[in-house]
Amino acid sequence: MVDPFFRNPAAMDSSSAVSYDAGLRAHMIRVFNYMGGGLALTGLIAFLVANTFLAGLIFGSKLTAYAAMFAPLAFVMFMGFKLQKASASTAQTMFWVFCGLMGLSMSSIFMVFTGASIARVFFITSATFAGMSLWGYTTKKDLASFGSFLLMGVLGLFIASIVNLFMQSSGLQWIVSIVGVGVFTGLTAYDVQNIKRNYSESWGSEANNKLAVMGALSLYMNFINAFQFLLSLMGDRR
Repeated sequence: MVDPFFRNPAAMDSSSAVSYDAGLRAHMIRVFNYMGGGLALTGLIAFLVANTFLAGLIFGSKLTAYAAMFAPLAFVMFMGFKLQKASASTAQTMFWVFCGLMGLSMSSIFMVFTGASIARVFFITSATFAGMSLWGYTTKKDLASFGSFLLMGVLGLFIASIVNLFMQSSGLQWIVSIVGVGVFTGLTAYDVQNIKRNYSESWGSEANNKLAVMGALSLYMNFINAFQFLLSLMGDRR
């Protein structure tokens, strides 16, 4: 099957081109709707937990605090094993559960940073994300090699972050945050192009709905990671 991303519009008749373009636009809107809904759910849960008795229950001991911190990581690893064979509806359910767990984990930012700085960094991240998404969608340059390089950067960031849990080095944290913003911002363009590349009308609604969820998950994680790294650089602490 020919990759639809590399279809030559001149080789398609007008009705096929119109149908494909309409389907692709609907698919991308579905992806961003899922992602936006996931961010809204994460933000709502994070805010509610931080401002209710749940904050004391979760962050009152190191055990429960670490459980909340690492729950999203454990769940996304579980998703990695299950998502490929899951139905579209099951994939959606796992996506919403993951976003909820991220809200639980991220509730601590409301206790560490001021609300004004959180809002400011969120809007900066949103503007940057929108710009990179637009570039990834419209560029004719194949970003595959660029994405492979950035994915290696993600592995390096993960290792450096784990090391810094024990070192507690402010210098290393600053470097990790700078690199993290760049890596996940770049991955946004790569993932948007990849989502566009993978869409095809011939997959059917079930497969495309599942692809939309998987695409939304990738973009959601890019946004969340870029936001957290940027917050550590620009956020005002209480």
